[in-house]
Amino acid sequence: MNREGWRARSFSRRASLLLGGQLGLFGLLAGRLYWLQVVESEKYQVLADTNRISLRLLPPVRGKILDRRGEALALNRPNYRIVLIPELTGNAATTLDVLGNLLSIGETDRRRILRDVERKRRFVPIVVKDNLTWDEVSRVAVNTQDLPGVQFDVGFSREYPLGSDLAHLVGYVAPPAEADLTGDPLLELPDFRIGRNGIERVYDLAMRGRGGTSQIEVNALGRPIRELSRSDGDPGLDVVLTIDAGLQRFCMQRLSREESAAAVVMEVTSGEVLAAASWPSFDPNDFATGIPAGLWRQLLADARGPLTNKAVSGQYAPGSTFKMLVALAALEAGVIAPEHRVACPGHMDLGDNRFHCWKAGGHGPVDMVEAIKQSCDVYFYEIARRVGIDRISAMSRRFGLGQTLGIDLPSERAGLMPTRAWKEGMHRKPWAQGDTLVAGIGQGFVLATPLQLAVMTARMVNGGRAVEPHLARDRIDGRGPAARGDGTAPSLGIPQAHLALMLRAMSGVVNDQRGTAFRARIEEAEFAMGGKTGTSQVRRITAQERATGLRKPHEVPWNERDHALFVGYAPLREPRYACAAIIEHGGGGSAVAAPIVRDILLEAQRRDSAGPSRERRAGGTAGSAG
Repeated sequence: MNREGWRARSFSRRASLLLGGQLGLFGLLAGRLYWLQVVESEKYQVLADTNRISLRLLPPVRGKILDRRGEALALNRPNYRIVLIPELTGNAATTLDVLGNLLSIGETDRRRILRDVERKRRFVPIVVKDNLTWDEVSRVAVNTQDLPGVQFDVGFSREYPLGSDLAHLVGYVAPPAEADLTGDPLLELPDFRIGRNGIERVYDLAMRGRGGTSQIEVNALGRPIRELSRSDGDPGLDVVLTIDAGLQRFCMQRLSREESAAAVVMEVTSGEVLAAASWPSFDPNDFATGIPAGLWRQLLADARGPLTNKAVSGQYAPGSTFKMLVALAALEAGVIAPEHRVACPGHMDLGDNRFHCWKAGGHGPVDMVEAIKQSCDVYFYEIARRVGIDRISAMSRRFGLGQTLGIDLPSERAGLMPTRAWKEGMHRKPWAQGDTLVAGIGQGFVLATPLQLAVMTARMVNGGRAVEPHLARDRIDGRGPAARGDGTAPSLGIPQAHLALMLRAMSGVVNDQRGTAFRARIEEAEFAMGGKTGTSQVRRITAQERATGLRKPHEVPWNERDHALFVGYAPLREPRYACAAIIEHGGGGSAVAAPIVRDILLEAQRRDSAGPSRERRAGGTAGSAG
């Protein structure tokens, strides 16, 4: 082979190798392109869309709370704010530094924002500052190019138009705490609030609604371009209460003349609570927007307990308002006849102990009706001794004392209705006869809430029906609202003659000149009321003080003065309303509490709240919030 032929074959071989290598490379490239563009096309399309499309959760609009006449007690108002989306910002701390030159961002808020950036999902917006003024919005708007991930947002904040007048009933909302986070991303949204107290807490799940989603197309810098799709979810249910906002305001204004007080008004046949006032109160709007630490400490330190709903949580000795139950227990047991008279010399001796009547000179011989009208302690010492504490306790429970009543509020307390077994189990001591005497006038171990005393009165004047107090017009559960039925409550099994006797005595308390509340009567016959006064001792009077009278009532420190109580109903014929009030350390029930209940019952009747309560709304309480 000559040199030229060898060179030709060598070149041809090299060319073939080079061509083969090129074909192999092109084949690999083609295979890779096929793999990426055909086999895994859906995967990379999703990744591309993820860079182009931002999926955002939309908080549902919380349901409103309305009174029986449709007046808004809790609603939602627009809230302009700035949020930070971590997945769209490079460095959150740097962004906050720039934003801090435009807005006032405290160190506490800065730490909170950076903590949320680390803790929450990257796509969840974090509120930097809300309730912005227009000037603040303008300053940030002209600098958005230097603030990646910072966006304007319009949400809703909870508002309570009646403020402190309804605070204990309506409650308030607040951001979820760490313990509330269950993994549901809705709980991490800046607009999302959960109920912390009152109706807001009891019906929280029903009022939350269901969240929606929004797909936003963004550019390479994360700036929104357009909304591609949107699903708004479902708003929460509106909750309609039995409360009459006007009557509630009146009660709060009337109680505000006292240091500390509570009152409950309810319909005697339906159990609907028209007003439940606790004074002093607080403004729930402070909690909805974030209560300052100083104000929180001030509320906690207030000895009058503005954060406590005394209407359902306050437990007090009922005093003489309890005497009707002792009388009913004695009548049922047959230990005394209504016309039987007991002589009251002003005291009763039991062994070495002397139990005094409130009237030092005594009432003389009195029967059951006169004993209730004049509130004779000696009469009830005697019949309590005869009937015994266990039968008194059993009768009291039938009227709602010593147990929770299931009202739709989170803070209800049960009070205390003692028995022999209770004392032996709790105090490791046997029940003494002196305990029975003291319990017979509503003192000693006996404790009741204003709500229980209102229910007791309602059951006594409605023919002995076991009405249950409630605040929501319809029953609400996870499936939504449902009607409460025909409103017929079961019978307590009390003879009507016994109940008629109690009503006659309670009418005499107010409308007979010898009655303890005669000065607080309602003179308009169509609005006239009946009731029972009560005064419960906070501090036991010593024998020396009783004998010498060293201190007059106004000389006693406020927190050692007696509680003033009154339970009442109106009108006298076909009663519609029952009311109970307690004035903490107010003094005498006839002088202080009775006029308050008189004014409240008169206002309730003038407002004619009974009519709307009998109407049932077609379609329940479901609705959207605004």
